[in-house]
Amino acid sequence: MASALPGPARQLRVEPVMGTVATIDVRAPFVDAAAIEAVVAWLHDVDRRFSPYRADSEVTLVGTGVLALADASPDVRAMFTLADEVRDHTGGAFDQRAHRADGRADPTGVVKGWAVDEAVTMLRLAGARNAQVAVGGDLVVIGEAQPGHAWRIGIRHPDLPLNTAAILAVRDLAVATSGLYERGDHIVDPRTGQTPRGLRSMTVVGPRLALADAYATAAFAMGEAGIAWVGRQPGHGALAVTSDGRVVWTDVVEDLLATSIEAAE
Repeated sequence: MASALPGPARQLRVEPVMGTVATIDVRAPFVDAAAIEAVVAWLHDVDRRFSPYRADSEVTLVGTGVLALADASPDVRAMFTLADEVRDHTGGAFDQRAHRADGRADPTGVVKGWAVDEAVTMLRLAGARNAQVAVGGDLVVIGEAQPGHAWRIGIRHPDLPLNTAAILAVRDLAVATSGLYERGDHIVDPRTGQTPRGLRSMTVVGPRLALADAYATAAFAMGEAGIAWVGRQPGHGALAVTSDGRVVWTDVVEDLLATSIEAAE
């Protein structure tokens, strides 16, 4: 009987945080264990300061008027500003107030991606050249999974939980997906107040997760028009599953689709 080939050597850490799970996967060259612990501590610190579900978080205190935004920490002020900039850039398809029943401003839509971007920077500074950091299914990869092999990212099919809509072969990119298939009608088009129905899912790739994640939410709200909208954003690409089950993508994603040979490997 032939023995199974060993998997790639890795430093792997899985941590519950931000109401979901974070996965830190470092391939050679490895980093000091303290660097991974610092990333975990960073993610918990972001959760502590930004969670809208914590009564003592800065975001909650700003939302309730207990803390003036001008007196909040620089990071918190920056995320409120970024959320407003994305709202303006998307013509209101992304709005930090849209998912809050109380109408309070909440920059959560850009915070997770920003936190992961910063976590990857921390790993780079510690010497990592090949790594993946994922939180709640959205992720950033740097380098390669193995020498000569890109990271292979499966995009879940929203109607077939055990199937993928596509497999992407990515290096040095962020990948974010937005849809209704896991958490129900939690996305609202801020322009109409209604749940979008034009797409089943929207995946966006780009250089930074903070924007890729926000763009995925905005483009999902736009419906099929969001596919072309993402395609016009420099460095970004889209892959979407439409309401009638078609899988469509832009040119940037075309170049990332794994071939049958890559999939077999």
